[in-house]
Amino acid sequence: MKFVNFSFKHLLAALIGLLCLVQSVSADTLDEIRQRKKIIVAIDLGSPPFGMTDDKLQPYGSDVSAARMLAKDLGVALEIVQVTGPNRVPFLLTHKADIVIASFSITPERAKVIAFSVPYSASESVVASESKLQIKSLDDLVGKRVGVVRGNLQDTLLTPIVPKGTILVRYDDDSTNTVALLSGQVDAIGTARELVTTTARKNPGRSIETKFAVKVVPHGIGVRKEDTALLGWINNWVVTNMKNGNLAKSYEAAAGAPLADLSQYMPK
Repeated sequence: MKFVNFSFKHLLAALIGLLCLVQSVSADTLDEIRQRKKIIVAIDLGSPPFGMTDDKLQPYGSDVSAARMLAKDLGVALEIVQVTGPNRVPFLLTHKADIVIASFSITPERAKVIAFSVPYSASESVVASESKLQIKSLDDLVGKRVGVVRGNLQDTLLTPIVPKGTILVRYDDDSTNTVALLSGQVDAIGTARELVTTTARKNPGRSIETKFAVKVVPHGIGVRKEDTALLGWINNWVVTNMKNGNLAKSYEAAAGAPLADLSQYMPK
């Protein structure tokens, strides 16, 4: 009996010590960033208008602007590490980056392994076509050919909800999908609102426009689950810069369109 009591006491002490260690690590991540005077942010620089590079290979875009604002407000330098969609989570979990700001859609699957800040940005899935085509809702797609990128968000969203008689045509990437619209192979496309703006800029004579929105997908800043102190600071920063309009202005400057209304996601 004494042996059992001894083991239990030591086990309890060990668990308490481990809990304290975890809490210490959580608090130290934010402290570490401040001590090194630099925050390492993972950004996808191949995802316009969120992340891009100019002709001198310098990064720009709404996510880059957000990262620069965050680093400035934290009082540290910014180091950008480039990521792609598939390696955003691995870069974060292997400590190759402190946080991820990379058009990171908040999904239940991702939330199982990492933590997300409150939304700071969003991507709006829409249906677009030339202005002369009368499309105002899903019902107007009956009998029309609608291009989507195979397996992407718009394909997933539209497939179960388009009315019978709509012809979904699937392409391998956004570029091919856009070309299909411009060449008349399809009547409309399901795409991101940001890409509609880009297409309209590049083809001013075609009057490409958004017809209606399908869904707004919020983006969060990715943080390791144990980094609760850092996440708390970031959440406060996002809320402050959503209220003062800085994040919305940054997005609109890069995308050429207003940021979707994210007020429903803000703390009450």
